[in-house]
Amino acid sequence: MPPVPKRKTSKGRRDRRRSHLALTLPSLLICPKCKEPMLPYHACPSCGTYRGRQVFTPKEKEKKKK
Repeated sequence: MPPVPKRKTSKGRRDRRRSHLALTLPSLLICPKCKEPMLPYHACPSCGTYRGRQVFTPKEKEKKKK
């Protein structure tokens, strides 16, 4: 027979164990060029700039040009 717990795990012990499972919201920055929210240390997805330099052209702008 497999081993089974001798006692019921209390709500407090269970919840303290699960305290590390909470999700955290990502920290967002405001892009200095387009004022859209973006992740830190990432290129802005809406305007395509990183640290003041144009890194890529967003797909939305490419569609507008055609």
